[in-house]
Amino acid sequence: MTNLNTVQKDIAKLPPDKQETVFNFIAYLIEQNSINLSSKPEVQTQDWSDFIGCMAAEPDLARNHKTYLSQELGQKYDHC
Repeated sequence: MTNLNTVQKDIAKLPPDKQETVFNFIAYLIEQNSINLSSKPEVQTQDWSDFIGCMAAEPDLARNHKTYLSQELGQKYDHC
């Protein structure tokens, strides 16, 4: 990667109008970067609250779902 001193020397070798173009391009990149950072879409989550209580389940299902799943799968496929 090019270091800052090399870039500064290279820019200094350019005529003033080309230097202005470089500065404008840098300003454009900074502006685009700040726009991209501020306009990141918010992560939207689904509202599943309508489904709360719509079926019977164990009260600790969210915490112990792996245990219940392995038990159910064991019962379902125990004959194989």
